[in-house]
Amino acid sequence: MNAPVVVGTDGSGSALDAVALAVRFARSIDTRLVVACVYPGAPADGRVPDQVSAALDAARELVGAFPADFRTVASSSAARGLTELAENEGASVLIAGSSERGAFGRVLSGSTAVRLLHGTAVPVAVAPRGYRRRGTKPFHALGVAFVGSPEGHKALDVAAELARRAGVPLTVYEVLAVEQSWFTPQAAAGLQPGVPEEVREEYERALEEAVAAVRDGIDVTGQLLVGNVVDELSAVDEDGIDLLVCGSRGYGPVRRVLLGSVSHALVHQAGVPVLVVPRGGEGRA
Repeated sequence: MNAPVVVGTDGSGSALDAVALAVRFARSIDTRLVVACVYPGAPADGRVPDQVSAALDAARELVGAFPADFRTVASSSAARGLTELAENEGASVLIAGSSERGAFGRVLSGSTAVRLLHGTAVPVAVAPRGYRRRGTKPFHALGVAFVGSPEGHKALDVAAELARRAGVPLTVYEVLAVEQSWFTPQAAAGLQPGVPEEVREEYERALEEAVAAVRDGIDVTGQLLVGNVVDELSAVDEDGIDLLVCGSRGYGPVRRVLLGSVSHALVHQAGVPVLVVPRGGEGRA
């Protein structure tokens, strides 16, 4: 499969974080890497601005010996240029960096990432701030945030395919969100919610079915988490997960990324890169 990993760079620290993630991604699934620097308009003399050349040189140094195609793209905005490039290339993923204002080691999507996360037809991954310090070795384990919706199944399908190609284990996470009404005096005394047994059984059954739906040849396990959805999923790095896959919002343009409340929060506070999958068509598409 030649669908490349596409990443944009402008030479900033957050852009180099994205480049590091792109190398890990491309290396893990054995595919091409395209590194692009987008600049406004086209110079009258046809020369590429010096800052563009410097940005690509910094990316080359980080990419090292890994095969990569370095591009310059003239466009009205970085997000537009990267989106058009990724869609024209039929990219498997488009990678962006976090905001430089975010907490170190956490995802906080910057302006370009925000625009990419609201409308592109290509899955978008956002690298946490400082990610380049983690190196560029292949992934060791992947995770997916699962819910029993078409978008949840789409995310599961994408995560399973990535795990298969990378030859790494996949953990399917489902979160049983705690409701205030479930707290009883006894549970409150022990600071634990009293989750109704029938609710837990329903979630466990759905999780078992999701794990069973993953094709053979993938080391897959399920894990039911209980608590705040975003807080629980944001901590999967403690399980050794290198990348968390999640779905888009359940309504909006088909085959486009459109953040819902959970995916939006995850790309702002997760400790691992988050890959947001565009909505599919009918069913699991």
